[in-house]
Amino acid sequence: MPAREYVTAARKPEPPMPASVAPDPYITRRRITWTAVCAFLGASVLMFIRFFFPRALFEPGTTFRIGQVSDFGLGVDERFRQSHRVWVVREPDRLFVILAKCTHLGCTPNWIESENKFKCPCHGSGYDMEGRNFEGPAPRPMDRAHVEVDSEGQVVVDVSRLFVCPPNGGCEFNHPQSFVTVSGGRG
Repeated sequence: MPAREYVTAARKPEPPMPASVAPDPYITRRRITWTAVCAFLGASVLMFIRFFFPRALFEPGTTFRIGQVSDFGLGVDERFRQSHRVWVVREPDRLFVILAKCTHLGCTPNWIESENKFKCPCHGSGYDMEGRNFEGPAPRPMDRAHVEVDSEGQVVVDVSRLFVCPPNGGCEFNHPQSFVTVSGGRG
């Protein structure tokens, strides 16, 4: 029996590619287009996921310690203006805390030692050392914070409990919790 010969389809050999063949411009455009579409969709998915993790604002607590009464000299102490937005005022017989917020539009006034007053840089409201307004558009005195001395002798300030003066009088500045009584000269 004769051996079967299998006939195979003859393949045409592929011509060799020249060394400097430029890529098809349509393929390049498709790749760029799909890359842009995928980047857009990826960014959209990331923004969608980020939506479920809201941004949180971390503010200092409303109750904080400022030290002992003896830590404060007579006059206005500005140590807590940046961190807690308050001034500590020490008079010979008492210590109180003023919220550093102008009652006109909420700007932070500056303490001017040479003139012995608080002056708002926004619209020129002026306050005396006790926070009472005497010039400018401020409708009422600045607010005072609740102050008490804890069992360790530390002065505790609570800015969530404010003592206010309405525009026509009736101040709560003589409320027993709006100041700490200082006994003896330096505390």
